Amino acid sequence: MGLVSAAALAVVALAAAAMTPAAAWGGGHGGPKGSTASCARTEALFCEDFESMRPGGAATLDWGLDTRAGTLEVERAGRAGKLLHVHTEDNGMAFLKVTGFAAEDNSFWGRLRLKVDDFPTAPDWAHFTLIEVTGSGSKEVVRPLGGQFAPTVGPDATFWGVGADGGPTGDWTNWRESAPTTEDRWQCVEFEWSGEDNRISVWFDGVEQPDLEVDTTNHGGAATDFVLPQADTVKIGWQLYQGGTTPGHFDVLMDDIALTETRAGCP
Repeated sequence: MGLVSAAALAVVALAAAAMTPAAAWGGGHGGPKGSTASCARTEALFCEDFESMRPGGAATLDWGLDTRAGTLEVERAGRAGKLLHVHTEDNGMAFLKVTGFAAEDNSFWGRLRLKVDDFPTAPDWAHFTLIEVTGSGSKEVVRPLGGQFAPTVGPDATFWGVGADGGPTGDWTNWRESAPTTEDRWQCVEFEWSGEDNRISVWFDGVEQPDLEVDTTNHGGAATDFVLPQADTVKIGWQLYQGGTTPGHFDVLMDDIALTETRAGCP
């Protein structure tokens, strides 16, 4: 009886592992505890867990910097290893920049862990971006993760949203009241970039956010088809577009950044 039970448990365990997105990802951290060196055990298109970097101003040959009134610093996080501290003043920006990026069929997944200290509560309609993708074939500057302060909803109402700018659909952020931001708490964010149907889908902590999905005709811009560029540059960090902000500066912690052909998930 005991041997049968053990075998049954083994079958269940194998089935569960098969259902886990990219189970071989190998773990990660970015919260209060976890394993390190996750990027040493993956064949991602791009991966950065900051474990091989020295604390201090970020400098590496693997990716570039795009900053204005902002800084990127690698910090130790105790048992959680190392992470990236993104800091900006007012409407500054600070991005980790991946160039020369190429995904088969222009389709890929993104994953990162993040914690935002504070979101803007001024000026009205303050608009922020954490991920931005550009490339050839379309003038759209696509923002798979960003958001906006919506004063008509409430004094502290900020919401996540997918957005775009620079192309035929104009400047827009498709924020939703069903996706309120959460400050000072670690979250795992995933997005799927699908070139086949010009679609972006978003997950928070493993849960899909269907209200945030945008595609060819379902988006927040003008009544024009939304076409994804052939992605070749991905920027990850923080930017706010309006000056005179409250608070006057912004701090975001990021970790376990990955761009993959298949879903890496949030182990």
